[in-house]
Amino acid sequence: MIRAYKFLLRPTVRQAQALSEMLQDHCSLYNGALQERRDAYRHPSKTSVRYGMQSAQLKEVRAFDPERQGRWSFSSQQATLRRLDRAFAAFFRRVKSGGAPGYPRFRGVNRFDTVDFPKDGDGCRWDSTPHEAVTRVRLQGVGHVKVNRHRAVRGRVKTVSVKRECRKWFVVLTVEQEQPQPLASTGSTVGIDLGIANFLADSGGAFVPNPRHGRRAAVKLQAAQQTLSRFPRCKAKDRTANHQRAVEKVARLHGKVRR
Repeated sequence: MIRAYKFLLRPTVRQAQALSEMLQDHCSLYNGALQERRDAYRHPSKTSVRYGMQSAQLKEVRAFDPERQGRWSFSSQQATLRRLDRAFAAFFRRVKSGGAPGYPRFRGVNRFDTVDFPKDGDGCRWDSTPHEAVTRVRLQGVGHVKVNRHRAVRGRVKTVSVKRECRKWFVVLTVEQEQPQPLASTGSTVGIDLGIANFLADSGGAFVPNPRHGRRAAVKLQAAQQTLSRFPRCKAKDRTANHQRAVEKVARLHGKVRR
């Protein structure tokens, strides 16, 4: 059984800067690989570029740009190329089924928020010692980052992902666990219905009210969005400090509702 754990990271100022640079460089790799595929398709020969070809070029890319690409994990860069390959596979699947194609697009730096490490120990290392007072995760090019581990991780860590949400950083673990043993049969049954007016109603007559997080946050979210609408639309690099704070406030409120 595969289970996911998500923990808050507490990086230092330098580590937070390194994490941002890691996202920027992986975003650059993603966009460069996408551009190569576009150019190959537009060529009169209609050359097809696959993941295997682009993965084989990684060594040359890292040697050509050691400061930006050579400092990060090789396997995490392969995972970024696989992400692009999955985007193209989904594109061709939609074309074949007659749906809206949705050709893969270039990613802006502010919209590329995740870096994946396919294997624990390859470019990253999760600290699995349960008796330690402080838990850390080691990331190549970043260092040992403190983790707010609010619960124990049971099982063997398979993959590690670093994710940015607004100004916060998280680590997401996928863990392989043993299949739990089923509970002893009690002989009783219950019916459960999920709805809108009530989050849950069972056949015994019990109700769980809908928390309606979105409706409760609507007033604050409306005010934040009105403030944001006063700023002209522009690229992230051209935003003023007040504009950036307004963007982050809306994202923070949406994140709270989502959680």
